[in-house]
Amino acid sequence: MIANESDAINFTLRTARLGDRAQIEQLIIDSARGLSREDYTNEQIEAAITAVFGVDTDLIYDGTYFVAEHAGTLIGCGGWSKRKTLFGSDRYAQRETGMLDPRQEPAKIRAFFVHPNWARRVVGRALLHICEAEAKANGFHTLELMATLPGVKLYRTLGYIGSDRVVYKISDGIDIEFIPMRKTLM
Repeated sequence: MIANESDAINFTLRTARLGDRAQIEQLIIDSARGLSREDYTNEQIEAAITAVFGVDTDLIYDGTYFVAEHAGTLIGCGGWSKRKTLFGSDRYAQRETGMLDPRQEPAKIRAFFVHPNWARRVVGRALLHICEAEAKANGFHTLELMATLPGVKLYRTLGYIGSDRVVYKISDGIDIEFIPMRKTLM
C-alpha cells in the first residue's frame, strides 16, 4: 500500500515480519539517537534504548505492527495493540500481555519510530492512520499511548490529547519523561 498519493512521498506500508526484527531494532536506535536530543539527555536516550525502546515481538505476532519501507530500507515503524501493555520492548519488565476488551478499554498505539532522514515527511502520520483504521475495524473506539517528548507534536496534530508528564525510572539514577495521550475515534 502506498501512503496518500497527494503526499508524493515514495514509500510503502506493510505488516512487519519477524525477519524485519534486526532492521526494526536498528531503526529504533537511529530514531532515538537522532530525534530525541532536544528532549532527553544522552544518558536517558542510551538507557531507554537498553531498557525500554525496542521491538515488542507480540505486536509482530499479532499482525498489528507496521513498517514503512523505501527502496528496501525500513524508514519507519509503529503499531497498535489489543494487549494491555502500554509501552516497552520485549526487554521492558513491566509488561501486561493480557488482551483488552474493545467495548470497555482503549487500544494502545505503540512503538512509533521514524528514521531521522525521514522525520516530518508524513511517514509517522501514514503509520498512525493505518493503526487507527485497524484498531477501529477491530471494535475499538478509543486509543491511548505513551508519547515520547519528541512525538507529542505529531500526536497532538492528529487529535490526541494529553499534557501531564509522567516520570519512569529506566535504570539506576536515570528517569525519563513521557506524556500519556488519548483519542476517541469517530
